[in-house]
Amino acid sequence: MQYKAVIFDMDGVLVDSEIFWKMAEKEVFSALGVKVTEALALKTQKMTTSQVTKFWYDYHPWQDVSFEEVENRVISHVIELIESECCQISGIEDVMGKLKLEGYKIGIATNSPRRIIPTVLQKLNVSELVDVVSAAECVTEGKPNPAIYLKTAAELDLMPFQCLAIEDSYSGMKAAKGAGMAVVAFTNGNTELTFDIADYHLTDFNCFNMSSFL
Repeated sequence: MQYKAVIFDMDGVLVDSEIFWKMAEKEVFSALGVKVTEALALKTQKMTTSQVTKFWYDYHPWQDVSFEEVENRVISHVIELIESECCQISGIEDVMGKLKLEGYKIGIATNSPRRIIPTVLQKLNVSELVDVVSAAECVTEGKPNPAIYLKTAAELDLMPFQCLAIEDSYSGMKAAKGAGMAVVAFTNGNTELTFDIADYHLTDFNCFNMSSFL
């Protein structure tokens, strides 16, 4: 298959930021009186920020602070951590630069809020390389629903089968496969990732070569 675009997930693929979300959510929701346990936090791992906020509110309702304000507190804290910490996935900047030179379009499809994406792209110095960005607000339902991948392909002016998706989670892979895309499972040393539905596997972006996926 001759692909014309590569669509990247963001958290865990471009930046190792998932721990930042855990930290921010624990701090923000704990401050609202919610007892954030590790077991319950695992259930929110692949949710959008809006879904996470509703989850914790349903578990332990708070008063006098709107959902929107709570979401903004979480996002702001994550942005601060991304800006201040070394969190780039090794080799990703070179991969994106090489893809652009080879004529591929580049998309981002993430369950994260749109507000956080410029911070990540600036951190990697790849803002000029990305053609299309799709975030949580772009669709009514996030991954594993395929909508975000279908939207990204449409905005790239391509059919889904012309796009190669790179994901680090089962829900993300399921979304891309549901959209009709081939999927690369980026494991990054994660031995617990279930990648039986992936078409290809990648452990390190420093070993990335598009010819391996053609």
